[in-house]
Amino acid sequence: MLKEGTQAPPFMLKDKDGIDVALSDFIGKKVVLYFYPKDNTPGCTRQACAFAAAYSRFKDGDVAVIGISKDSVESHARFAAKYNLPFVLLSDPTTEVLQSYDVWQSKTLYGKTSMGVVRSTYIIDEKGVIIKAMPKVKPDTNATEILEYLGK
Repeated sequence: MLKEGTQAPPFMLKDKDGIDVALSDFIGKKVVLYFYPKDNTPGCTRQACAFAAAYSRFKDGDVAVIGISKDSVESHARFAAKYNLPFVLLSDPTTEVLQSYDVWQSKTLYGKTSMGVVRSTYIIDEKGVIIKAMPKVKPDTNATEILEYLGK
């Protein structure tokens, strides 16, 4: 995980509509940047739906929510439409951003080791500085924990 108090690595990725979105687009507001393994899987769906259910509280607090995975723009479009997700989903097929945020790591499942996304969240302040790093978050409680941390 990146350290709290450090500048968040800049990025520009495509959203579910194929539009370029940069972290710098959000200077002046807090950003919840969450990384997840895969669209339409049980844990990732629960996590996304929890963020969607709490989205009005984030929006009222002027906090942007951004989800990033390795999935394609088209996959994100289907995922967002299926679950009515109101926040930004970004596609990182090259894993460049996943690696820069230290969430692309070796994982072992059923004795098999492979590279994948470790479900993690960063809270970034209005100046682009990481103020909270949350490794290995739980999909069902991540959104609530962030709201509690932010006092929302």
